[in-house]
Amino acid sequence: MRRRDFLAAAGAVAAGTFIPQHFNIAKAGTSANSKVNVAMIGGGGIAGMAFGGCKGENIVAVCDVDSKFTNREGAKSFTDFRVMFDKMGKEIDAVCVNTPDHTHFAATIEAMQRGIHVCTQKPLTHNIWQARTLYKAAKKYPKVLTNMGNQGHTYNGIRTMKEWYEAGILGQVKEVYSGIGFNFRGTYFGKPKNNPPTKTPVPENLNWDLWIGPGIEADYNPIYHQRKWRGFYNYGGAQLADWFCHINDGPVYILDLYEPTEIECLERKTNAGNLVTDSCHVRWKFPKRGKMAPCDLHWSDGPNLKLKVPENWGHGREPGSGSVWFADKNHGYLDNRSNNPKLADRAKMVELQNSKAFPAEKYPRLKHGSPHRELMDAIKGGAKCGSRFENSARLTETCLLGVLAQRFGGKIEWDAKNIKITNRPELNEYIKEPVRKGWEDYGTDI
Repeated sequence: MRRRDFLAAAGAVAAGTFIPQHFNIAKAGTSANSKVNVAMIGGGGIAGMAFGGCKGENIVAVCDVDSKFTNREGAKSFTDFRVMFDKMGKEIDAVCVNTPDHTHFAATIEAMQRGIHVCTQKPLTHNIWQARTLYKAAKKYPKVLTNMGNQGHTYNGIRTMKEWYEAGILGQVKEVYSGIGFNFRGTYFGKPKNNPPTKTPVPENLNWDLWIGPGIEADYNPIYHQRKWRGFYNYGGAQLADWFCHINDGPVYILDLYEPTEIECLERKTNAGNLVTDSCHVRWKFPKRGKMAPCDLHWSDGPNLKLKVPENWGHGREPGSGSVWFADKNHGYLDNRSNNPKLADRAKMVELQNSKAFPAEKYPRLKHGSPHRELMDAIKGGAKCGSRFENSARLTETCLLGVLAQRFGGKIEWDAKNIKITNRPELNEYIKEPVRKGWEDYGTDI
């Protein structure tokens, strides 16, 4: 029996045996109704957000390919998440996946098929097939609770903007201009002197083979680990993949921007091969969606970026990040976490706040601002997470279509129903990337 078939059968059994609070199994020595047993896959860097969001729960295991990040009092240490699941799967209620983009899917689907709740960093996956598969998995394992790590969806500004839009304050939104400034020498990006980067000795604390995981082979160079893997398309997706799921969470969620028909890179500063672009301007075209008018979504990044704003912009100089909404009644704005909504016209904003037309709160507010805390609360019987995979997998797909256009330039005509590019069939091989030998089960349909 293949590992994937075994896990699917085990997950189906586990999914049917949850108690109402969604705990996987009562744990010896702890109250299953008071604390969640959490495993961390990825223990350094962005994992700090997960540790913070799970404060007060039981961290029972930490798995990282770099042994520097696995030492935590009271938690067992692992290098390979597959070994961790095999040895401790029945002791784990939830996992937080804090790894580079190219290993998100493998760790996440493994957890789901075992009936274990999961919060995975954004973007949810590294390719579109993976996003579609996690969307299907969320339907197949409905009692497995899921969330993606875009904090803005736990902030309340996105709820306020949705209430404004639904109350007709903006009217029809025809264009959205979004983006963020970008410096290739920043914390998460770097240019190697040679491309591909020069092979260097692997540190004793790092298992480089497991860092590559199901991804594309490369010789070790410290520019990949730790942090700067986002600068390489084989493992990340540039500034676009890093920030789209924050900045465009609001526009995509509120305006139903899930199935574009065209995605075009209108401008880019190109680097060679696997190395991401220095800057870009990408446009998605969305047809009419129910009563919503056709809408173009723009993304720009690059040094000293200033977003396009309407003539009645009343909040100082043009913002360097966020999303500007061009509509037929009032133009709007959300910041780079899809929070702090504004009307572009400052006077109209003040008038709205002081008028009876200001919408009442329709969507429940959250107090914690953490996707990991949101998942912990859901496991204990709270409301479903806002960025559960039924939503965030579709957001990730929109994002990754933009990454493809940025990477290869030009226009992509997209057939969402059949999951294929119709005008440039040679690009379809990037919809579902090859899986490295030894990881084949993470390239099979569920």
